[in-house]
Amino acid sequence: MVKDLVRRGRRARAQGRWTEAHAAYRAAFEATDPASGTELERAEIAGELGLCELALRMYRDAAEHLAWSLEQREALPPAQQQRFGEGLRKARPFVATLILAVDPPDAEVFVDGKAIGRTARTYKLFFEPGQHMVRARAPGRGESLHGLRAVAAAEHEISMKLPDAAVSSAKDAAPAVPELASASPPARAKDPGPPASWPGTLRTAGIAVTTATLSAGSLLMIRATSLDGDLSERRDGLNGGAAAPGSRCRQAPERPACVELRRLRDERNLSAGVGAAMLIAGGVIGAATAASFFTDFSFLGLTPAPDRMRASPVATGREIGVRIEGLW
Repeated sequence: MVKDLVRRGRRARAQGRWTEAHAAYRAAFEATDPASGTELERAEIAGELGLCELALRMYRDAAEHLAWSLEQREALPPAQQQRFGEGLRKARPFVATLILAVDPPDAEVFVDGKAIGRTARTYKLFFEPGQHMVRARAPGRGESLHGLRAVAAAEHEISMKLPDAAVSSAKDAAPAVPELASASPPARAKDPGPPASWPGTLRTAGIAVTTATLSAGSLLMIRATSLDGDLSERRDGLNGGAAAPGSRCRQAPERPACVELRRLRDERNLSAGVGAAMLIAGGVIGAATAASFFTDFSFLGLTPAPDRMRASPVATGREIGVRIEGLW
């Protein structure tokens, strides 16, 4: 099964069908049994998978698989070492590199809530640019958290030492110092009524809708670009240096290759159209939300409370959003 998948991936790669090649190599890599498969086989599949991901602009995955393959460089022929090393050098400018040291080495490490799946004293990880959270835990130890703002083409270093459970439990068990009773109870701040809170609520909703709309529009435009690349590859393959692909498809419109070309074209146009519309709508909503911060609501007899709300952007490799905190 693994050999059949590898042969399928090689044929697709030779014909420039990178999406199909990537799917075949990924299935082969996941089907390879580390216990029974040879080190050379897994290293070769990981390297070829990384080169497919590089061609598809999946830079973080490409760097991860190519680096893993090169860790077994002793098992690879010199020609493959050179190919995979060149691919890793091309992927590095688009990703951030993290050298993570963990003590104890058997600690379980999570990145953005996802377990890495291996234990080691030192890790070499790759991130897409943006904000990330690294967490480590181990039996009998306290947890350790570390935020990381990843920068493309930069190398970051983090050292995480988990505290002893006895130390953390002693802190938790420390008796609380009783507070002295005051002559009069402190005055409780009066919660803002509905009329005073509606401007902040609308601004919060505007920020959330703007972020979601712009994020979805950007993803659709990226997908349209990817589909356009696939469409160009298939059109060039159909062309073959002879007649134009349009004339071939007019002569035989029911050919599977022509049907696939029309499907890709329609999907690309739909993604581009919807993405552009969402970007425009997000820009309009964002402009209106930004303008509300400079609007004086005193003529309505209301007092917005901007100091009660705080919005901070959050971006990871798989999601973009806004964290909003406060009272309204």
